[in-house]
Amino acid sequence: MTMHEEYKEEIIYDEEKLQELLEGRNIREFREEYFMLHPYDRAKFYEKVGPELRRTIYQYLSPKELAEIFETSEIAEDEYRNFLQEMDTTYAADMISYMFVDNAVDVLNELDKSQVVSYLTLMNKEAAAEIKALLHYEEYTAGSIMTTEYVTVPENSTVRSAMTILRNEAPGAETIYYVFVVDDDNHLTGVVSLRDLIIADEDTLIRSIMSERVVNVLVSEDQEEVARMIKDYNLLAMPVVDFQNHILGIITVDDIIDVLDEEASDDYSKLAAVSNMDTFDRNSISAAKKRLPWLLILLVLGMLTANLIDLFTETISKVALLAAFIPLIAGTAGNSGTQALAVAVRGIATRDVEDESKFKLLLREAGTGLITGLLCAIFVVALIYVWKHEFLIGLLVGAAILVSIFVATISGSFIPLFMHRLKIDPAVASGPFITTLNDVISIIIYLGLATLFLSDL
Repeated sequence: MTMHEEYKEEIIYDEEKLQELLEGRNIREFREEYFMLHPYDRAKFYEKVGPELRRTIYQYLSPKELAEIFETSEIAEDEYRNFLQEMDTTYAADMISYMFVDNAVDVLNELDKSQVVSYLTLMNKEAAAEIKALLHYEEYTAGSIMTTEYVTVPENSTVRSAMTILRNEAPGAETIYYVFVVDDDNHLTGVVSLRDLIIADEDTLIRSIMSERVVNVLVSEDQEEVARMIKDYNLLAMPVVDFQNHILGIITVDDIIDVLDEEASDDYSKLAAVSNMDTFDRNSISAAKKRLPWLLILLVLGMLTANLIDLFTETISKVALLAAFIPLIAGTAGNSGTQALAVAVRGIATRDVEDESKFKLLLREAGTGLITGLLCAIFVVALIYVWKHEFLIGLLVGAAILVSIFVATISGSFIPLFMHRLKIDPAVASGPFITTLNDVISIIIYLGLATLFLSDL
């Protein structure tokens, strides 16, 4: 049997059997079967069963055991409230107190203030104090996603004493692969890896083996910037400091994976002109609420397009064939603008586009628009001539496509760059918005040129 087959066999579990054990109130056998599962599978089973069976689970599992499920699960943010309401309030408060502090804060941030106060009041004072310390940090900053469960050692200690500290603190720490070094005033002075501690002589001073060049981040830094730094420096954890370089917490790579997922979902939502795609909608009304606002805005812009066409009614009535190519020109310009938008937004997100290269990006996109527009124009002129034997109309449509693609490509790259300069999320320049805007521009160009050369058609 291969390792892959062994792993597959390991993660498969009998869901029906677990449900039968719950329904039959067989607590001993249920716990045996349940705790044989991988933590991820435990979490998936917990999420999948209905509220009635979950209430039985609460009777069979301690708050500490349930905390592990909440740590592992991928519960949508807006569903935390529903799960917590199924539990006894004291049980829920105890469960939250056993979670890592940063994860507990994530849960509480989704609740009403009155609920947060209730849970904090019922928790033990130590856990409540740690959670309160993080709750006041602004959302989407380093402070809001850091954990205070980490290990520090004094810089003047020996490896022997550092290992003693590490053994004592490890059970409650979120990660022990990095041990951070501090002075007497809790200033961050260095970092030492677990590997360095293991291979060093026990009498060696920590300050002689630590690395003084510690990549850290201010507590007020945006979470997206933190994610970028952890990715760039290939770190498992990053210390969070205040402006005086006191260490306040750490951000681990698993938290950053969640941040990247959240930021990607947010950007995709904006590019798709949907208000929120963090959670999967299971009913039509909820989905419609998210999509309707942008659709109404785009509908108004679409009315502007219709009004523009109405202004050129006389031109279209004299040469009816012109109307057949309006969707072609508008669609091509919109697609070209969306391509440029995607390139610009990705460049900003990955920081490939720095201040000195923004002009180069616009110049490159202008050149790209000119080349693609010219080739598309030549192709459409030939196509219309073969199809309708109308060289002048083909020339007109080709010229409109050339100019429209050129303008759409520039606007698709310029608008997100301009918004980024104004400190506005460039993803707000959504694909549908850019497409509709370029529809308006391309129709003005096309029908404007047609009116100008009407006598020659």
